[in-house]
Amino acid sequence: MAAVSVFPSPAELGAALARSVAEAAAEAVASGGRFTLGLSGGSLVPLLARELPAALRAAPGAEPSRWLVAFCDERLVPPEHPDSTGGAYRSQLLSQLPRPSPHVLWVTPGLGPEETARDYEGQLRMAFPGEATPRFDLLLLGVGPDGHTCSLFPGHALLQEQNSLISFLEDSPKPPPQRVTMTLPLLNAAKALLVVATGASKAPVIKRILEPPEEQREESESLPAARLRPRSGRLRWLLDQEAAKELRIPLEKCP
Repeated sequence: MAAVSVFPSPAELGAALARSVAEAAAEAVASGGRFTLGLSGGSLVPLLARELPAALRAAPGAEPSRWLVAFCDERLVPPEHPDSTGGAYRSQLLSQLPRPSPHVLWVTPGLGPEETARDYEGQLRMAFPGEATPRFDLLLLGVGPDGHTCSLFPGHALLQEQNSLISFLEDSPKPPPQRVTMTLPLLNAAKALLVVATGASKAPVIKRILEPPEEQREESESLPAARLRPRSGRLRWLLDQEAAKELRIPLEKCP
């Protein structure tokens, strides 16, 4: 069952998120030699850019030089475009981290959607040799008001994908239309998933996912973010009070 932690505001949530990343990194580096991290875009970029550098200074064992960083999804736009997730992380977060920098798996620009997906899956397989399905130490995910996560949207055929680690779409309901994304088998193979949601606009879908009415349970469980069910890993939701305001289930209320 997922753990749900609620914070007074996005500021406290961001600090807790950064500490969680730093602690997971230190643990992974100490036990396995490297830390594998998947990043999502949107509001997570400024949250991490604001909080993670300080959290890493407080956790010297986290060693960003021992990190492998990938992107949970990417919009197929030039790296300098405002919609580029990789570009946003490059300019806002990665430039702040101590050197030597993490090893980042960048989405190759200039390819078509299908070729981009194949190329990125190939990069992942090379980075995780011998693993049929790579197991990231930690994936950081968001959720949209419609229940989408990564670039997996409600009712889309990609929700049924079982063979590819990375797939593509050319008809995203949100612009830009062309994207690549991790698929559910890869997401649910992770050792830990952290799902972040802030703001009152997310409250109805958080209610549907975490506390669905019985008569809507089947429909709610079909939402992409509701299908985050790690096979042997941990799932934790980080919410601010506004996003959690419709929930009645037991919650961990954090200062």
